[in-house]
This record gives sequence, C-alpha cells and structure tokens, in this order.
Amino acid sequence: MTVPAPDPQAVREASLEELERLRLPLPPSQFPLVWESGDEIELRPTGEIEARIAVLHVILARCFGMPPQAAMSWLLGSHLVDLVTPPEWQFLMGGRGDHRSFVLHHDALFSLAWVLGLTKQLDPTLPVDERLVERLPQISVGETFDQWRGRILAAPQHPADAAALLDLHYCLDWAYLELEKAGRALPGLVDANAIGQRRWALEWAVVLRGPYHDEPPGWEEVDLST
Repeated sequence: MTVPAPDPQAVREASLEELERLRLPLPPSQFPLVWESGDEIELRPTGEIEARIAVLHVILARCFGMPPQAAMSWLLGSHLVDLVTPPEWQFLMGGRGDHRSFVLHHDALFSLAWVLGLTKQLDPTLPVDERLVERLPQISVGETFDQWRGRILAAPQHPADAAALLDLHYCLDWAYLELEKAGRALPGLVDANAIGQRRWALEWAVVLRGPYHDEPPGWEEVDLST
C-alpha cells in the first residue's frame, strides 16, 4: 500500500519532542529531513520482510552454536538461500566475519518484528522484548518458514507510522552517538549500536518514493552514514 508521506516538518517536530523528553541532545538545525513534502511511502512486501526476519533469525542461531549444516538445511527447506547476502553466507557457512556485528542484528530483527506487528512497541529505552522469541520460527522443533508465516499472521504497521518511527530513529542515532562521544549516560538500557541496528531495519523496510529517492537498497546497501 503506497500512501502520501506525512508532513516531514510535523514528524520531525514530534521526533525532537521525544528527544527532549528523553533529555537527549538535539541535532543541528540543518539536520536533513528523511523525506520531502509530496513524497510517497510504502512498506516492503510482507513476505520480503518475513524472509529477512527468518534469515536474521538463522544467523543469530548460528551465532549461538547452530551447526552450519543445520542452518543450510533449514534455509534450503524454506527456499530462502537466495535471500542470504554474501557476508551472511560467509558467516553462516564458514564462520567468517565479525561475530559481534551479527549478534547485534538482534535489534534489527526486533525492529522488523515491530514493522510486522509481532511486537507492540519499539521503545528506545528498552531492550528487545524477551517474549519475541516465541513469535519467531521455531527451528529447533522443525517449524518451516511457511508454517511460521501461517502461525504469526503478520499485521503490518501503517506506512506513515513506520515512517515516523524511522524519522525518530534517524534523530536518535545522531543523539546516541553524541552521548557516547561525550561520555554521558544513556537514558535507558539501549546503546548506540542497538539504535543503529533498529534504524538500519527501518531504513530498509520503509520505502520512500519521490524525485530525490533512489530505488530501495539491498540489505547490505542501507546507508547509515548520515
């Protein structure tokens, strides 16, 4: 469902109000908006988001001891092998890459779960809901990807709500990095790495359409540099 994007200035004002509530530093006045007036927004197809959640779930299982052949078997049986990125493939099959960076994807997965309505909140002060694991594929008992999709019955967020949360995390990402640079205390139990991962997932899941937007990026192509 493609819808008109909400007023970017109004959304930004709400994001800044949330930063003030959390007593976080505010970005400079020239901090760019995520979209422009007149743009349109949509979410990636539900099946594509579900597949990304499943792949990240297998990667996390691999981080915590799942044998590579078991990971391969489940991905093959679920017809998801083609959706594994090259860096993910190297880690899944050979353990190559930054193990810690893959563990951090826990928060990206949490963010995508919120997009599909599998968790009710994405609070920047709270860690991943421990109950989320119940809503993920139960690989250890042989639940397939299709069985999982039938069990969860995803109810995606409205694109405008997801876009507003993306704008908030765009601002939060800047603020948390500033806090860490200054050695100041964080407002909750979530650090800058987690906020960055949540933003990564939202940047990927929310598709922006307009004259200044490129085609939606691949998972590894999401730009978090600004």
